[in-house]
Amino acid sequence: MRKGLCISLVILSLLFLGAIIGFVVWGETPAQPMPEALKAVQSDSEVIVTYDQWLAFEPKSTEPTTGFIVYPGGRVDFRSYAPTAHQIAAQGYLVVILRMPLSLAVFDPNAAKEVIDAYPEIQRWIVGGHSLGGAMAARFTKSHPDEVEGLVLWAAYPVSGDDLSSSRIRVISISGFEDGITTTEDIDASRSLLPADTTWVSIAGGNHAQFGWYGDQEGDNPADITRADQQSQIIAATLALLESINK
Repeated sequence: MRKGLCISLVILSLLFLGAIIGFVVWGETPAQPMPEALKAVQSDSEVIVTYDQWLAFEPKSTEPTTGFIVYPGGRVDFRSYAPTAHQIAAQGYLVVILRMPLSLAVFDPNAAKEVIDAYPEIQRWIVGGHSLGGAMAARFTKSHPDEVEGLVLWAAYPVSGDDLSSSRIRVISISGFEDGITTTEDIDASRSLLPADTTWVSIAGGNHAQFGWYGDQEGDNPADITRADQQSQIIAATLALLESINK
């Protein structure tokens, strides 16, 4: 009996170890950035790009006083949001894309705090993110209301425990009408969790994957517009919130 018990314990331990290894491998193989994203990670005549703990985009022409922190979507390489960040930074904002453990923002929802502490010259902070990243940005906003002035949700919504309906935070929710992962029903259901003056933007023909530059995504619907078109609408709507806070 003792021998059988020992063998069973060894087998269970091996299965548990295998599950852990499998999860780590799964988390470390996120959706990869498209060539456009890798190009946007490079500095150019308008934006300086640096990478240490996170990916930072700073405008060359001005000293930014407003910053935007981006939480990447679940199992998406953080560089996949570089084209969006690059274009927003070119308009005079510091933009920082966080890098998450195992590419899952749920493992470090307070990561924005380190960025805020690292840039004391920034007077106003907006946080946001895509999908799971947006939910974790909402969680950070809920737990740090005095450090955040705005929240940008890209195909995302807060969970019930992160109710922001009575918050003073300015919020914009940007979604894609063809999104097969964060559906229009999901977005509608989140309205009661956000302030009454939240701005709601639904991109006709937009889907889930085109909020970043990492290709298609399983479970998503095909988009009826190009990625470039959807991105231009995402950037314009995001900038509208940033500009309203910056002024």
